[in-house]
Amino acid sequence: MTRLLLVEDDAALVRTLSISLEARGFEVEATGQGNRATALARAHPPEVAIIDLGLPDTDGINVVRALRTWSDLPILILSAREAQEEKVAALDAGADDYVTKPFGMDELLARLRAALRRTTPEPAPAVVRAGQLTIDVATRRVERAGGTVHLTPTEWNLLEVLVRATGALVTHRDLLQAVWGPQYADETNYLRVYMAQLRRKLEEHPSAPRHLITEPGVGYRFEP
Repeated sequence: MTRLLLVEDDAALVRTLSISLEARGFEVEATGQGNRATALARAHPPEVAIIDLGLPDTDGINVVRALRTWSDLPILILSAREAQEEKVAALDAGADDYVTKPFGMDELLARLRAALRRTTPEPAPAVVRAGQLTIDVATRRVERAGGTVHLTPTEWNLLEVLVRATGALVTHRDLLQAVWGPQYADETNYLRVYMAQLRRKLEEHPSAPRHLITEPGVGYRFEP
């Protein structure tokens, strides 16, 4: 079983999540206190954590920061706060993903799987198929509906980063550093331009993308 630390003070939600997660192979240890969470994590190191921001004794971001001083475990934020600045602050503090309440259990489980894949990555498949797209990672070739799609080196590098993290959120900063380098970490306009180009080449409906998904103000994800 996968050990999961749940930091949430809503007792009814804790019960619901515990039942659902344990039925899917997670061993859940729950607490509603942020300070207690860090002690539990040290005593029984979890493989993944879900943390609410609105805790009675401290802000969940403080819990994330505390865990990040000694652990690189995947951390998902689960919060009713929807403001862009809240999401950015949590991700900058070290969270891996952010799920807003109310949420669907299937989405939460998918986000958990994606976060766990990043810490125990499987070899990237040689060929990724997504709808009409066929992406050959080894040969750097892309086809759409059987026809070859010509990508520039930068377009390919951006697509490859997203494909290798399929289903997972990749922040603006991580994308910029991976494709352009650390000195470009704040140049989000680069991403807007190149993502628009990729969508025109890869998406059937670029204005309503199916595969290259925007997380507003935070980053992007590739969905198969």
